[in-house]
Amino acid sequence: MTALTQFERLESDGIWRETSTSDPIEVTVSFGKATLVLNDRNEQPLTHWSLPAVTRLNPGHRPALFTPAPETDETLEIEDDLMVDAIETVRKALTKSAPRQSRLRSVVTLSLIGVFVAAAALWGPGAFRRQTLSVVPDSKRTEIGATILGHYQRLTGPTCRNPIGTVPLAKLKTRLMGRDTKGQIVVVQSLPQGATVLPGGIVLIDRALIEQLDDPAIAAGFIIAAIAGRDSHDPLADVLSDAGLNTTVQLFTTGDIPNDVLGDYARSIQEISLTPAKPSELVTAFDNAKIPLAPYAAIRDPDGAMFGDVASDTTTSVLTDSEWVRLQGICASY
Repeated sequence: MTALTQFERLESDGIWRETSTSDPIEVTVSFGKATLVLNDRNEQPLTHWSLPAVTRLNPGHRPALFTPAPETDETLEIEDDLMVDAIETVRKALTKSAPRQSRLRSVVTLSLIGVFVAAAALWGPGAFRRQTLSVVPDSKRTEIGATILGHYQRLTGPTCRNPIGTVPLAKLKTRLMGRDTKGQIVVVQSLPQGATVLPGGIVLIDRALIEQLDDPAIAAGFIIAAIAGRDSHDPLADVLSDAGLNTTVQLFTTGDIPNDVLGDYARSIQEISLTPAKPSELVTAFDNAKIPLAPYAAIRDPDGAMFGDVASDTTTSVLTDSEWVRLQGICASY
């Protein structure tokens, strides 16, 4: 992995097309752990490409044209000579090292899988899943969440990124999650449950909560509720529970989850019910964030079964009126 380490901080501009008929999107290209990471201009991850699978479509020509797999028409165009050469160097290094390491890796992996399957049988799948969750680093969680988001965008459409709304969205993230908290808020085209959290602290919120409501406290409330649910229930646990024991063993032993598993999970997101925090935890979360509970409760708990009678409370404003209007334009075409 020496070649990858050499270029791990290298970045360049690129032009990404999800399909041959898609509009080109300007992206920032960087290296992840055996992946090529594509972020939009707001530093929101669009997709991850597996470096060993990346294919050069026009060897010897500039700008270089890459694809994540031969059977897809998704492409990435790069003019930067250093980045092009770096990608080629890393791909060759990965491909060259694979045959020498594959036999030993297979023996070791099979042995480890046998040990951990036995451990899972002894502890029970739930205990083994909890042990696995406890050792997954934040960087891996972010990579998993970003990959799921990439699959989800292919199903529902691109995330909303109109520049008019990105600044107030960033302010909303700071307001609700803290300035130094990892993660981000992403406005998606469709999300029936309103908001949910992916691994890595990636919060998805339905564009309808932004566009169709006059009170930013409602959208903020859905985000706070989703984050509170994450704090009481690890989103990565849902991925592993949905995928089964084999995926948990693979994550524990290799640090990876198969791309098709993450794609399957992305397809199920719209059907997943929220895992809500307890009402008392929600009240505490709203209080800590200084977000009024009444607007959220009016939609989620109109009969008062969860919260009882919630008086309109006075708290710090979520966004100014002008910021909220700009945020409501984040899904507009540009």
